Amino acid sequence: MNQPNLPPHLQGLTRSEVLERRAAGQGNDAPLKTSRSYAQILRENIFTFINFVFVAISVVFLFLGSFSDAILVAAVILSSVVINAIQEVAAKRKLDEIALLTRPKATVVREGREQDIDPSEIVAGDVLVLRSGDQILVDGELMAGEIAADESLLTGESDPIEKETGSPVFSGTICLSGSGYYLAQKVGRNSLAHQLTESARTFRQMLTPLQSEVNLVIRIFMIIACFFWALVAIGFIAKAISFNETVQRSAVIAGLVPSGLYLTVTLSYALAAVRMVGKRVLIQQANAVESLSNIDVLCVDKTGTLTANRIQLTELWPIVPGQDLATLTQQVGTYAASTRSGNATSEAIALGCPAPGQEPLYEIPFSSARKWSAIAFGPDPIAPQTAGPVVGYYVLGAPEMVSVGLAEPLPPEWRDQAQTLARQGFRVLLFAVSPTIPPKPAKRDSAPLPQDLQPLGLLVFSDELRPSVTETLQGFAEAGIRLKIISGDNPDTVRAIAARVGLGENLSAVSGADLAAMTEAEFAQAAIEHQIFGRIVPEQKARLVTALRRAGNYVAMIGDGVNDVLSLKQANLGIAMESGSKATRSAADIVLLGDSFETLPYTFLEGQRIGNGIRDVLKLFMVRVFCVTLLILCTGQVLGTFPLLNKHSAVVTIVAVGLPTFGFPLWARPGKPRQKSVLKSMLNFTLPATLTLTPIAVAVYLGYLVTTIWNATQTGEELVVLNDALLAVPRSALVTLLVSCGLLLVPFLKPPAGPWVAAEPLCGDRRYSLLALGLLGIYAGLVALPGTREFFELALLQPVDYLLIGAIALSWCLLLRYIWRSGLFDRFLGFKLSDWNH
Repeated sequence: MNQPNLPPHLQGLTRSEVLERRAAGQGNDAPLKTSRSYAQILRENIFTFINFVFVAISVVFLFLGSFSDAILVAAVILSSVVINAIQEVAAKRKLDEIALLTRPKATVVREGREQDIDPSEIVAGDVLVLRSGDQILVDGELMAGEIAADESLLTGESDPIEKETGSPVFSGTICLSGSGYYLAQKVGRNSLAHQLTESARTFRQMLTPLQSEVNLVIRIFMIIACFFWALVAIGFIAKAISFNETVQRSAVIAGLVPSGLYLTVTLSYALAAVRMVGKRVLIQQANAVESLSNIDVLCVDKTGTLTANRIQLTELWPIVPGQDLATLTQQVGTYAASTRSGNATSEAIALGCPAPGQEPLYEIPFSSARKWSAIAFGPDPIAPQTAGPVVGYYVLGAPEMVSVGLAEPLPPEWRDQAQTLARQGFRVLLFAVSPTIPPKPAKRDSAPLPQDLQPLGLLVFSDELRPSVTETLQGFAEAGIRLKIISGDNPDTVRAIAARVGLGENLSAVSGADLAAMTEAEFAQAAIEHQIFGRIVPEQKARLVTALRRAGNYVAMIGDGVNDVLSLKQANLGIAMESGSKATRSAADIVLLGDSFETLPYTFLEGQRIGNGIRDVLKLFMVRVFCVTLLILCTGQVLGTFPLLNKHSAVVTIVAVGLPTFGFPLWARPGKPRQKSVLKSMLNFTLPATLTLTPIAVAVYLGYLVTTIWNATQTGEELVVLNDALLAVPRSALVTLLVSCGLLLVPFLKPPAGPWVAAEPLCGDRRYSLLALGLLGIYAGLVALPGTREFFELALLQPVDYLLIGAIALSWCLLLRYIWRSGLFDRFLGFKLSDWNH
């Protein structure tokens, strides 16, 4: 590497001084975190509201002496925690592996020379080199240079913080622009690096819409269960029911809290995470899967997403009359070789125009806000006659930005040429010089543009498109996702690139300058109406994402550069490239391994698949829970009996709801749901099914109860109380009906053929119906085998009874089909349940 001539105070430590300080315990030997700790993963999965609810239910069971039920609920908690933890630990290990492979070397100055070392080898007193995009590894003080730092991980504020010589710098922050040297003062366990997440990402937890609504459902039924528990407690205190009945009824009431739903959702998330790892997509938190199903707007930067972040200098156009191409080539080459805050543009220039560097007086690094950079060169005392930018203030940037400082307007032919090249998809930069060198600004971001600039030439760059980018964008359209391209480049350039990748010729575009002149309302409207946003500064990116979210969109943002950090933090879902900057990965929720941009459409479709499967699961759970709730109310009011035992409730839940739903996430199809709200989307299916099934179930229960009592009186038995033995037959008949009707709901939910189409559109997948048929056979075997029948406390009915219950279930199907198809409930309520979106 080229070793700069450094002043004495930047010569760094000697080898002996390093060894002495390491021996004195002043080394940076504390392990740098690469992701969440195992303890943090367990803590975040254990201490949740839902888990507290289920623990409370388990405690109630233990208090009532129902140990098997307590173990069952505890198993639900443990299963959910284990599944989530395993998935997130796997993600952590993959992140740790990435971090080890991509972990930057700390560049220190020792004995006057720059050296690349592992961060663990830093000692107090080391002089470290800092460049744009680097992460600050230890706490210290800026000894030379000027930078803009992202300290949002410390302060929560997203605005860049200007740092100059003497300013403190903190570990875990990012150098967004500029360069310099800083002194390591606090290292190891004294450094903030040991206390903050400074890894491949900063973990953030955010409930998805589906999670929020599932939590709401569980809270509602928790309240209902508490109400019923209070009634049972009053009955026990009043000695109206025995202790055994109290335990049984409390156990059934606990079943009203759909704990199996939470487990099913967890398994669905884990399944999707496993699928996506095979597609090179790392899901770091389980609910990020479901977030994908809600995305309707995807914001991308042109560079690094549509293009491969590789640019090439294709042409140089001298502007000064009489100036030859060789002189311009030498000037821009020296400019690129002299910069200390290099980027892809300067690298492309240096490759296309090789030239020796020159020590500048000072440098104004490129800023996304300014859209230009500058270097001030003084006389070279060694070779004062060297060709190239010997003396002057040289500026390189966007033509429309640099033109503001020209002494005379850019000739129309050159302005037209720049616009023509931009419309063709090329990046165009203007190179200019001021003969007078302005004083070094106190703050680089406030550096004024000289007003006596003379244009020297136009630099033309071409972008390399990503492989398969056209097919990838078509996949977004198939997933129902609208694309917003937000870039720092000229809007015409971005529009031309968009046309090249198949997004269309007539996309509407707006520039950052136009957005800056808009009111808040106009800005929000522009965010919705336009597809391309050019010459955008980082703050505007974040504002655009925020405006899209406020308009009711669920927004994903993908980026790879430090200028994407602010917008990633504002998005519902942040997606980062594996090769992106550390700052970008720290703000993202999902990492695309191997920069697998082409897998994004698959991830969105997979998220939709899982979301749709969970919605179907929720519908079946709600029918079962609502029906059992109404049954408890109805039978309690009529006879003061309890319709089910805890084991009966378990049979209905497992056979009619739990087992069928395991196939739903596996076989679900992608696609946007007809209603955004999960609860509203359930009404069209759940309300008619519940309100028709409940009276039929009550009639069957009462019918068999009356028959049982009649038969008992005919044999001369004295009826004293409705005990469990007398209620065995009615309860078994009720369980059989609920299981049969619950399984018959499956083909209505996923219609295999036209005759089953009523509440839901044609699915055509017969696997759901075959699964329901197989589960009906399992229930028949469970009843037929004496051992299982006795374990679940079911009575064996007569064959004619099973035929009668089957006929009742089929009659209910026909009635329900008629109600759905005729819109009977819609007419009664006065609006269409299926169209209720607001």
